[in-house]
Amino acid sequence: MVDPDVIVLGGGLSNVDALYTHIPEIWDAYIFSDVIETRLVKNKHGDASGVRGAAWLWPTHNA
Repeated sequence: MVDPDVIVLGGGLSNVDALYTHIPEIWDAYIFSDVIETRLVKNKHGDASGVRGAAWLWPTHNA
């Protein structure tokens, strides 16, 4: 069972604006609750989030 407060779309999917309105309209059929408070949102850095995360892993000091 999963009951998230928010679902964040990432990668290329985050650029499909229609998903943010269409998915909440149809997810009632897949949810076992009378009340849905989960938000579907776009990630903060768009489709570049993966690249940003990889860059943070790069060491900044000379070995």
